[in-house]
Amino acid sequence: MKYLHTMIRVRDVDASLRFFCDGLGLKEMRRMDNEAGKFTLIFLAAPESPEAEVELTHNWGSTEDYGSARNFGHLAFRVDDIYATCARLQSMGYTINRPPRDGHMAFVRSPDLISVELLQEGHLPPQEPWASMPNTGVW
Repeated sequence: MKYLHTMIRVRDVDASLRFFCDGLGLKEMRRMDNEAGKFTLIFLAAPESPEAEVELTHNWGSTEDYGSARNFGHLAFRVDDIYATCARLQSMGYTINRPPRDGHMAFVRSPDLISVELLQEGHLPPQEPWASMPNTGVW
């Protein structure tokens, strides 16, 4: 058995690519538009693990409520500098729901409310403003 990918439904392809690619640093591996089925599949992967993909599925014209995505759980990515990653995402307008107070773990949510856990490679010493920043919302 081999793990292939995790699929998440997205409403706005551009907003999702901004979050996952510009914000998190994932790369688009391939894309498929299906005219007959009226959907687009976009496969993303982290540069260090291209075999573990995230599939973004966009159903054209869908108004389906995907909910808060709490039943899914979360995606997790190891990062080289959790503070820099959170600062970049925050500067792009994303809320850091669980700040990296401990220098090791943070949570943020995608435009489609998918929880994303960020885990520091090793531990960094606690750093302001993160060390005293409260949690915001849910993740």
